[in-house]
Amino acid sequence: MLDVFTNIRLLDILDISIVAFIIYRIILLIKGTRAVQMLLGLAVILAVYMASRVGDLHTLNWFLSNFLSSIILVIVVIFQNDIRRALMHVGRNPFLGGMTSREESQVIDELVKACVALGNRKIGALIAIERETGINDILESGTPVDARVSCELIRSIFMPSSPIHDGALVLQQGRLTLAGCFLPLSQGRDLTKDLGTRHRAAIGLTELADAIAIIVSEETGKISVAVNGGITRNLDASSLKKVLGRLLEPRKVKLNKKKKKGLV
Repeated sequence: MLDVFTNIRLLDILDISIVAFIIYRIILLIKGTRAVQMLLGLAVILAVYMASRVGDLHTLNWFLSNFLSSIILVIVVIFQNDIRRALMHVGRNPFLGGMTSREESQVIDELVKACVALGNRKIGALIAIERETGINDILESGTPVDARVSCELIRSIFMPSSPIHDGALVLQQGRLTLAGCFLPLSQGRDLTKDLGTRHRAAIGLTELADAIAIIVSEETGKISVAVNGGITRNLDASSLKKVLGRLLEPRKVKLNKKKKKGLV
């Protein structure tokens, strides 16, 4: 046993650390998504395959061995969106990079005020917020805006009389960059029937990227937030601000935790 440890090289430790880090990042990437359920399904198939070998179930073993021989192709097809997101993480693009904490809070406050105002008047809205991975290749069309985030501008863009009210308003690097963008609709069959086009477009975007989408329902005025292919509905001003703060200001949250523990 001692010989095993004495033969370990520094490169072996580095090799194991890199693999462990990759596995850890993959777990973080798929956490809370439907990919977890798919992985469990593959694990069940693998367990049945091992049981068929032990129990000499030749037909079942032949069928599953042929299926598992193409497992790499199957994984690529099933997890294509998650693989795409993982590759996009290589070039990180922080949402609020270079902004002060005060400026970050102002952006979130303006978003909350705009969404609440639009909801009170039952004016539909869809706001897509880019985080670490770029979404330019997902967006379809769009009118350039390039303006700072303000409640008044957001409200004016989504007014029914505005020529660019239809589609999504996009936030990148803390600025409004595009309006009237069309997003890919989610094809999920488990979505409830009361979700309209805006909600499905928001979910569709977050299935393909780590972006956040805020939706204001035109029918009810209710506010929802979509992230990682899921959706949280019926948010008020306080809960919306809390959700956005948690999703868009991870650095500030970590800093506050360290201060409470006396680490900084």
